[in-house]
Amino acid sequence: MRTRQRRERNPATQMVIGLFVIGVGMLFLLDNLGWLDLDLRIHIFPSILIGAGILKVLQTRTQSGVVVGGALIVAGALFMLKAMGYLNIDWRTLWPLFMIGAGVAVVIKSNINRHAPSSDASSLSKDSDEAVINATAVMGAFKRRIITQDFRGGEINAIMGGCDVDLRQAGLTGDAVLNVYALFGGITIKVPVDWTVVLEGTPIMGGFEEKTVPPAANSKRLIVRGYVIMGGLEVRN
Repeated sequence: MRTRQRRERNPATQMVIGLFVIGVGMLFLLDNLGWLDLDLRIHIFPSILIGAGILKVLQTRTQSGVVVGGALIVAGALFMLKAMGYLNIDWRTLWPLFMIGAGVAVVIKSNINRHAPSSDASSLSKDSDEAVINATAVMGAFKRRIITQDFRGGEINAIMGGCDVDLRQAGLTGDAVLNVYALFGGITIKVPVDWTVVLEGTPIMGGFEEKTVPPAANSKRLIVRGYVIMGGLEVRN
């Protein structure tokens, strides 16, 4: 089972990470050799935003995740063009654009939920709604306790903010995959003592930390898969 789960990881995403790290390393090397004169505002910070946005678009399985990744790419491009003098725009114009983008993401998410197919009345219950989580925190905090006994995973995004998801009263059968993405932010996941946590993420100038007690049985597994960029992820009981 573990081998099959690892093969499901997107090789294109891994290639983007490798090429991005190689590119940043080459830029710093050329700067140290005196062949380039790097400016943090022009080259590094916008490049991080653009790279993080591309990574998010490749990783996500939801439309709201695509919107988040696209917003990061656009923000990085705007910062770079402004710093290079090709775009005459100030913060009074940029902040409303970011707010509009956040509003578009909320509208898309609500529209998806409104048109979600429903087979019977039980699908409208709270337990069914919590089976798959889709949480995003941008410059803010998200905190939620999930008590469904049929947890099937989902997606958690934290961008310059924090997400705290409490699964200690939830249940699952077999395996569940939880995709995580943190950029300048942090994610905390609390799990029951009888779950086995498998970390398959990639920290980039960030950290993954597991503080769980290994259970006696291995029938319930939560696979945490994703990326932490200049942030942190903690999984504990």
